[in-house]
Amino acid sequence: MAKKRSEFDSKYKWRTKDLYISDEACKKDIKSLEGSIKKIKKYKGKLLESANTLYEALELDTKVSKKLERVYIYAHINNDADTLDNNYQELYGLAKNIYIMYLEATSFMVPELLNGSFELIKGYIKEVPELKVYKRSLKEIFRMKKHTLSDKEESILSSLSKLFSSPDEIMGALTDSDFKFKSIIVDGKEKELTESNYSVYLRSEDRDVRKQAFENIHSEYGKYKNTLATTLRSEVDKNVAISKLRGYSSSLDRALFANEIDKDIYTNLIESVHDSLPVLDKYWRLKKKLLKLDEMHIYDTYADIPSKENSKWNYEEAKDVILKAVSVLGNTYKKDITKAFDEGWIDSCANIGKRGGAYCTACYSVHPYVLMSYEGLLNDVSTLAHELGHAMHYYYACKYQNYQDYNYSIFVAEVASQVNEILLCRYLLDNSSNKEEKIKIIDDLLQKYKSTIFRQTMFAEFELFIHEWTEANNVLTSQNMCDKYLELNKLYYGSNVVVDDLIKYEWERIPHFYMNFYVYQYSTAFAAAVKIANDIYNGNVLARDNYLKFLTLGSSKTPIDSLKVAGLDMKSPKVMQDAIAFMNELIDEYNSLQGSDINE
Repeated sequence: MAKKRSEFDSKYKWRTKDLYISDEACKKDIKSLEGSIKKIKKYKGKLLESANTLYEALELDTKVSKKLERVYIYAHINNDADTLDNNYQELYGLAKNIYIMYLEATSFMVPELLNGSFELIKGYIKEVPELKVYKRSLKEIFRMKKHTLSDKEESILSSLSKLFSSPDEIMGALTDSDFKFKSIIVDGKEKELTESNYSVYLRSEDRDVRKQAFENIHSEYGKYKNTLATTLRSEVDKNVAISKLRGYSSSLDRALFANEIDKDIYTNLIESVHDSLPVLDKYWRLKKKLLKLDEMHIYDTYADIPSKENSKWNYEEAKDVILKAVSVLGNTYKKDITKAFDEGWIDSCANIGKRGGAYCTACYSVHPYVLMSYEGLLNDVSTLAHELGHAMHYYYACKYQNYQDYNYSIFVAEVASQVNEILLCRYLLDNSSNKEEKIKIIDDLLQKYKSTIFRQTMFAEFELFIHEWTEANNVLTSQNMCDKYLELNKLYYGSNVVVDDLIKYEWERIPHFYMNFYVYQYSTAFAAAVKIANDIYNGNVLARDNYLKFLTLGSSKTPIDSLKVAGLDMKSPKVMQDAIAFMNELIDEYNSLQGSDINE
């Protein structure tokens, strides 16, 4: 039975006092921010009067931003640690309100800067050298100039930011709170089915449990196909409208432009993964054989291979094995990651009311924070390693970059987390004498390939379709979305998996479709991480040193150039080809450990 948060030892909780000694201190800063934000408004119409005026305004903005970040993270992580605490619900609401106030107050700054020129800015930097710390961010503003609207228009868009998030919020409210799924029967007992426990039942060794969970979830979504089609259509319409208003050629162009990503990287990803489908099909053939199925349905693809391996890892054991696994990154990295365990960066309590899932967030002036609910399974050890990869990426970016340049793009964010996971898997495989444990590790890694490279690319392809369909002046309906989603599933699952018709409703339950071309970055990052981690694990010192340098870059370089520092050319198909080649090796090793012949 889940415990209350108060029942957990403090060593399993993050140290929020590093942010604020008390809630009252946080509220005091929220109050003070109101006055500081009003001061920013005084620079409206005067921003480019002189180099000194510009510097003063940017310094004030930075001071406010740092304090706002601290306030927001304190409220946010305390609320997530115990969502039942009304005090933190209120504090989080106050933090969000002050953030909106800040956005509205500063909406004049970019349009006003763009009334000048970057040549003027460079002249100001020569006059006031302290402005140099803002050079990259100012240059980025001018790169975006052709897509930036007038002061008034930007202010209107800022004031509508809450409205723009409505489709996502409606989808979340409907699916997280209002949906009630038909119960399933497990071991002769009726069990509640929720979005939270769906993945657990989908991995069950009992095929009937998997089938019930799959059918009950998707049947319920099928009842709301028109409502959720309207909701997703609203999201797409918003993206298309904003893209047109800002002068982009397409919604994809707008999503990629901010990170200076070529469209070819997106389309080449889809083509490369299509070319790799035979390897995925090989995995399905093996899994079908190991599960001893005459035919394998989609709900079977998530199932764990029957195993006697059910070992538990206490938290100290997890810490020990993670530190050993990352030791290939050098003593400095190992010493720094130890701080996360010893200095209150991690909240691992599996308490009642805690937000589900896991994440890492960072405050520039303090340190990163990691949230998860540690239960002792191998998957929990892997999740902890993953989030600590994010934490170290933030830690080094904050250490080596100024405030304006520390917060890196999502395109590179998942690289560091996946490198840690792969290093952990490689270490465990080489140091375990337990055959069942090795099988479990490889099975988990192959599942990750399936879910991260193939599934996320399928999502990316669907997302491209719904936007291009709308941009061609067609109307998105539940029917054409269901038809396209079913078609893609048949393509990606191939001939060795029965594609159940109910899967056509799955798009309704994917929150990432409300995140504007986000998912493709999981696939590209995972492929990059495989290459980096394998090179480092195999003793390539240059690869290690390049990777450690990459971790320090923040946003000082473009995502593509940052990965070049790590030794990767993301425009080359070789990155994905190498990742798939490693997957193929894992399938063969998996096959060998099982004493099976995949071709029988």
